[in-house]
Amino acid sequence: MSDELHQEGEDQPLILLVDDDSTFTRVMARAMGRRGLRVKVAGSAEEGLSMAREETPDYAVLDLKMEGDSGLVLLPRLLEIDSEMQVLILTGYSSIATAVEAIKRGARNYLCKPADADDVLAALLSSHVDLETLVPENPMSVDRLQWEHIQRVLSDHNGNISATARALGMHRRTLQRKLQKRPVRR
Repeated sequence: MSDELHQEGEDQPLILLVDDDSTFTRVMARAMGRRGLRVKVAGSAEEGLSMAREETPDYAVLDLKMEGDSGLVLLPRLLEIDSEMQVLILTGYSSIATAVEAIKRGARNYLCKPADADDVLAALLSSHVDLETLVPENPMSVDRLQWEHIQRVLSDHNGNISATARALGMHRRTLQRKLQKRPVRR
């Protein structure tokens, strides 16, 4: 762990995690706490901005795609609060275009999911951004992206197949067939 992060009490650096995936944020918050950071978690860009205004974080990890405003929209708003804040964009939908856009808007770095706490800290503390490594060599297949999107929308609708089918603009039976298949490999 970096000496920069190893402090005690109120002097511990504050990291703000903004992601609408509550499982991810719960696991990441616990891991960051064990690494000596105070952690605040927000489930949306609006909530994250409100928390940052209450207490300015030293670091922020923003999900690229969330319900409501994206991490790219939140990024410059956080930097208006504190231009020295180290911000990382984290995404499961990586592309060179969004990586470049994130860096242009002031992100310290850009990281593809899945990522663990060590990956996140390394990216936040790195002084070098390598655009060549931002997008994995083997990005998710279109079928895998579709499967994960369906799972996310299904979760958003509390497992209701009919509501999920309406939200996805597909027939309920088509959705049921897709859900019966095993997840596509990454």
